[in-house]
Amino acid sequence: MADYADPENTLVIETTKGNVVIALRPDLAPNHVAHIKKLAREKFYDNIVFHRVIDGFMAQTGDPRGTGTGGSKYPDLKQEFSAEPHVRGTASMARSSNPDSANSQFFICFADAPFLNKQYTVWGNVIEGMENVDQIKRGEPVQNPDKMVTVRVAADLAE
Repeated sequence: MADYADPENTLVIETTKGNVVIALRPDLAPNHVAHIKKLAREKFYDNIVFHRVIDGFMAQTGDPRGTGTGGSKYPDLKQEFSAEPHVRGTASMARSSNPDSANSQFFICFADAPFLNKQYTVWGNVIEGMENVDQIKRGEPVQNPDKMVTVRVAADLAE
């Protein structure tokens, strides 16, 4: 296992394109980070597709239905907006027009997206494997989409 500064706040996503490692940011969004770790530990995210992938913008995943309409069995989260900018590699929660509707869906930015700043909850940043995010198949919806094979908290991975 790689040596991460804070394994309890590191998410390792095995995708069909390779691994993506995200440093979680409980300092910005403690409730969202706790929720994502809970879902990861329940293996909720395993085999979920990237259902909405827009070139030059972002790759969205986390919907068990694969359509952009689904979520987990848990209640939606109250927003935790911050001044943290949406830049290449930012992991942020997807939501409906209701600011307090984030649940399990999230996206990773391919490029800076300042128009999202202070309107979506940033909960992490890609620290390894951004080149793998760049390879995720594009589309709305994506035909034969790439997926997250497994999503684990680094602290739970065997040495």
